[in-house]
Amino acid sequence: MKTNYWLYLMGITLLGLGIIILRPVPIPAEKDCLITKGIVSGIFEGGTHDVVFKLKDQTKQFYVNRGTENGLDIQKLQNELIDKEIVIKYPNYWSPLDPSKTILHASKIEFNGKTLYTELD
Repeated sequence: MKTNYWLYLMGITLLGLGIIILRPVPIPAEKDCLITKGIVSGIFEGGTHDVVFKLKDQTKQFYVNRGTENGLDIQKLQNELIDKEIVIKYPNYWSPLDPSKTILHASKIEFNGKTLYTELD
């Protein structure tokens, strides 16, 4: 009985890709986060209960995973933050689902020195 090694190799490769694609976004220590500042041009719901922040003059968007389920009110955020500067801290993370890093996970959002959202310790 011959064993088809190509089938095993393909299975291992698919398993590896699945692990890379489906791995969760890391939650780093705050000191390890990347930081960006920008003027908010839009806030909307995206995905499943995610809150997405669009900053002026940036192609990147930042999302809070399950933000509306974690107490963020999109209408209230729009009223308070549109055309205002916020600070977003996020992990340095790469995913094959978004290789150009245009939609990034926000770990902490600050406005006027006040934390609006955080999942950091």
